[in-house]
Amino acid sequence: MTKTNKKIQVAIIDDHVLLRAALARLVNSFEDYFVMMEADNGKMLKEEILKHQIPDIVLLDVNMPEMDGYETTAWLHKHYPQIRILALSMLSDEKTIIKMFRLGAKGYLLKNTNPEELQKALDSIVNKSVYLSEYVSGKLVSGLHNDAGSVEAMVVLNEKEREFLRWTCTELSYKEIAGKMFLSPRTIDDYRQSLFSKLKVHSRVGLVMYAIKNGIVEV
Repeated sequence: MTKTNKKIQVAIIDDHVLLRAALARLVNSFEDYFVMMEADNGKMLKEEILKHQIPDIVLLDVNMPEMDGYETTAWLHKHYPQIRILALSMLSDEKTIIKMFRLGAKGYLLKNTNPEELQKALDSIVNKSVYLSEYVSGKLVSGLHNDAGSVEAMVVLNEKEREFLRWTCTELSYKEIAGKMFLSPRTIDDYRQSLFSKLKVHSRVGLVMYAIKNGIVEV
């Protein structure tokens, strides 16, 4: 990842104390990251943030007492959209994964993941705003194909917009996508904002989910 003078500040929110402590030691072993906060649940995280202890990334369990992962993600996305949320859970069903992404999570990992993938996910969220593992991508495809209640009206996209969506589903940053499409970063920003409006989504994850659901990219 891009080197900076300041380490990325991480909060770990999980009600399993031993697991949380082990996870904190692991994250602190990564060169560019520092665990600034640990909490048992979303309520404790909210209290610390309101004291201006604001992390860059929140590693968040889904099942917790007093503000679970869903409620915490929704609150963070509404009030502190700059905080990037990486869900880390034992729950592996597509319903849970899709709900977390729709609420504002930028990535989703299972707790049995290896340390290398965790660091890869953190780096991807910092540099590219999203992390989709092969497993999670498969669950998104499965869940969206079975989501009969969310069929959207057909939106007509031109070829450049479709190409942009295909690049969005990779791990390239928006600046790197601009290079691949031989366009300026400003033009890419215009494409992104236009598609946010046209597709009624609010994040890169929303663009990716639209592209997968509508067959623009195959996972």
